Amino acid sequence: MGRTDGSGRIVSAAGADDTGAGILHVDMDAFYASAEVLDDPSLAGKPIIIGAPEGRSVVSSASYEARRYGVRSAMPVSQALRLCPTAIVVRPHFDRYVELSRQVMAVFHDITPLVEPLSIDEAFLDVRGVRRLWGTPTEIARMLRSRVRDQTGLTCSVGGAATKHVAKMASTLSKPDGLLIIAAADTQAFLAPRSVRALWGVGPKSAEALESRGIRTIGDILATPRPSLDRALGPAMGERVWQLARGIDAREIVTERTEKSIGHEETFETDVDDDAALKVELRRLADRTGARLRAHGAEAATVAIKIRYSDFRTISRSVTLPEPTSVGQRIGDAAIDLFDALERPLPVRLVGVRAESLRPTAGLATLWDDDAEWRRVEEALDGAAERFGRGAVTRAALLGGVRTGSSLPSHPRPPRMDH
Repeated sequence: MGRTDGSGRIVSAAGADDTGAGILHVDMDAFYASAEVLDDPSLAGKPIIIGAPEGRSVVSSASYEARRYGVRSAMPVSQALRLCPTAIVVRPHFDRYVELSRQVMAVFHDITPLVEPLSIDEAFLDVRGVRRLWGTPTEIARMLRSRVRDQTGLTCSVGGAATKHVAKMASTLSKPDGLLIIAAADTQAFLAPRSVRALWGVGPKSAEALESRGIRTIGDILATPRPSLDRALGPAMGERVWQLARGIDAREIVTERTEKSIGHEETFETDVDDDAALKVELRRLADRTGARLRAHGAEAATVAIKIRYSDFRTISRSVTLPEPTSVGQRIGDAAIDLFDALERPLPVRLVGVRAESLRPTAGLATLWDDDAEWRRVEEALDGAAERFGRGAVTRAALLGGVRTGSSLPSHPRPPRMDH
């Protein structure tokens, strides 16, 4: 969920110059919340929080009406309700969001084959090669927004520029339901007054390092000697910021993306200090992660866990496996070994399991396959899930566990498109 609440919205005037602005960034407006409004129009215009209405759920998304009260993603729902007491809490329906995402991405692919999905609700499009077919970047952006609305009932915001970085900044400023196109020649004038925090990849720590030196705007970066940037941020980040501030971004559209990691997290309704119960949850999350790996035709070389204590302190640990795997049993074993090595001074609020360092499944049997038996069991479970739904068959140890909080895939990716 973007942090913008729609205030300070900027859109292009009719007839604005769009010369050289062949990269579009399309971002759906408050996607999860908008999907819920689509299915329940009585929610329209009201502050909506997507999350579990009870217990320890965190905010997955929020409508713009709720964001104006300071509601943000990953915030505890209880805190969000203190900020916006009139908000309506709606449980997430992730399958519905995936289906809508598939429809939206299909619209993009109807316009250009050069589509780079960034997440379930945003993508870059390179429209430089389809101008003869569809018109100028502005005309293409307007057509795209119209098609998305007509075919899904949802709105999106579009930024256009000569580079990915500036296009993404433009779409953020145009939200919600807006269009902002920056001609290539206007890039410097557009960037200069923006906060250093608007630069893609500049997080809070980097921003604080710059601001502590009086570097608050992108224009200030332009006036800062390169060695000073390097001292503030380090040579690598200094080089990146120096280039982005000048509108230099050589990254092209990448139509085929390799998943970097796959995982699941669980936030508990009440803090848990029972090691056995926590290991059951780690096993459950590992099984779900393994199933997603197999669905993607991938194996993981690294397993990581995430633990958040009752005081919100969060730690992560990871281990490299002897052999890459997509078997939930193996992933769960590694996750539990990592958990056993931790000191646990406080009850636990959240646990997560992630599979990292992914690669395509080799598909070749080895002479000694320690996972062969579990692989057969889990492939049978995959078949049962496909026929009867996830959870129809599961481990006996997972029945009646403590999973009473909220669970969604962490960093959900867009659905795969078949062409």
